[in-house]
Amino acid sequence: MPFRNALGRTAACLALVLALGLGGCAELPKNVDRPVSTALPAPATTPLGELVQQRRAAAGTRYESGFVLLDGAPAAYGSRLALVEGARKTLDLQYYAIHADASTARLLKAVREAAERGVRVRILLDDLHSTGRDAVVMRMALVPNVEMRMFNPLAGARASTLGRLFGSIDDAARIQQRMHNKLFIADNVLAVAGGRNLGDAYFGKDRKGNFIDLDVLVAGPLVQDLSRSFDAYWNNERAYPVQSLVTAKELDQIREQARADAKAERERQAGNPPPADGAADTGASAAEVRAQVWDERPLDLRTADFVWAPAVVLADKPGKIPPDGANASADVGKAPGLTVTQTGRRPQGGAAKNDASLAAAADAAADGETVVDGLLQLIGQARSDLLVISPYFVPGADMKQAFAAARARGVRIRVLTNSLASNDAPVAHVGYARHRDELLAMGVELYELRSEQAGLGNAFGSGSGGGSAPGGSRSMLHSKVLVIDGRLLVVGSMNLDLRSQHQNTEIAVLVRSDTLSRTAAQKIDQVMREGAWHVVRSDGRMVWKAPEGSGLEDATAEPDTSAGLRAMVKLFGPLAPDALL
Repeated sequence: MPFRNALGRTAACLALVLALGLGGCAELPKNVDRPVSTALPAPATTPLGELVQQRRAAAGTRYESGFVLLDGAPAAYGSRLALVEGARKTLDLQYYAIHADASTARLLKAVREAAERGVRVRILLDDLHSTGRDAVVMRMALVPNVEMRMFNPLAGARASTLGRLFGSIDDAARIQQRMHNKLFIADNVLAVAGGRNLGDAYFGKDRKGNFIDLDVLVAGPLVQDLSRSFDAYWNNERAYPVQSLVTAKELDQIREQARADAKAERERQAGNPPPADGAADTGASAAEVRAQVWDERPLDLRTADFVWAPAVVLADKPGKIPPDGANASADVGKAPGLTVTQTGRRPQGGAAKNDASLAAAADAAADGETVVDGLLQLIGQARSDLLVISPYFVPGADMKQAFAAARARGVRIRVLTNSLASNDAPVAHVGYARHRDELLAMGVELYELRSEQAGLGNAFGSGSGGGSAPGGSRSMLHSKVLVIDGRLLVVGSMNLDLRSQHQNTEIAVLVRSDTLSRTAAQKIDQVMREGAWHVVRSDGRMVWKAPEGSGLEDATAEPDTSAGLRAMVKLFGPLAPDALL
């Protein structure tokens, strides 16, 4: 199922309702041993470090950090595989969700092989989705040379999500506050950051629906800033070693149940062969592995088209989520918790202007208390053009104020978000739809992704650079991107919503590059023209203008949706506060 991102929002609402009348009984372990560890101190001495130095020297650049936009699933998958196969000292993975399916099985198999050759592996995973079949990935903690910790875990058995919600119902705030960061770091010198979790739906290979996403491959000293953020979370008291939460016997039972479920599914689909070795931990068949995983070839880092530029990292501190025993019901968004770091900048020669521009942007962002607050400060610096991609777009009062102030300065604002049909969390669409008229009235241009993309992936997203998603699958926007004045590019894990602003922890990379900004803007423009409904007010009513060249008619109701879904959203929408969506 690719729609598990909706679980966080649904669980939060459900937990608060249940908390009114129920008390929980399960507890987390006490006095947990968390050995402190940190990133590799001398990354330049590794083969990957030497490769980065060679690439930088060949480019003749003043800047020490380089960037590649990974706008398609093959590049996104291949880059991570390249980092795993190239790592010689350390691998650090930090994710909100890792799903037990075919593409992840192949990737984690490579991670196990890296551990076998002596690479120290640390995997930090938010705990919300680690139930049922997806709990199988926790068996990585049993692999020699691999450590795995779960961030902000929920108490209770892992057989079902509902059972765990009941087990933690007396701590509803814990369910809402999630580690949403996504990082994949090799030898502290190369990293992938962005919006993707790990799973078939994020690599364009799920049969029911796939996420259109965007990552950035980072090379050089800026990776050390990403690693410092990882270390802060890894050594935080809310990171629990897997062995403190579940036994090896329980993990084996979960695996056997997953295998039994997969066998039953294969029997219903007669003709499938038995599981392949690479798929053994997920229950995927050999045929599924061949169909779902790309070509199993890593990205060639020797020929990757790096753009060398000044950049900064914006990262929420783990303290944004209060530690155990603290007042978890407090407004965590009020607590200072933003780190803005900019390792590896060289303000010299012709690069000084770019560097000064980035420094001004970094100073502006630093005035915020969270990553999203920092981005609102950046929006306050926009002078001509603002492009926003936010799959879950629920603007609070300060976001709308930032947009209104930018419009008053003459800034053109275009926002690409999910339509109701493409949104895997319809409840989140409610929080956007109730602000749609107000945004249009202030002059914000709104675009909503069409759920059936018909080959658009070759321009931006799930199908770029090698094939397309399985026929008939649904497309869902998952990229989190800002382009400011055609010169500043932000790629990260955050949405422009109150959940990312106040509850979830997030991380983003801000790059001062005309080249990268122009490339991203061109791709976004194409998606808006050819793959999105343009929402306008016409003759007193809302109209969805059909995508260019689609041959579709304009719509006067949420396009591509059933009357039942529209009625449900209209009925329950007023009951859901923006802060929980």
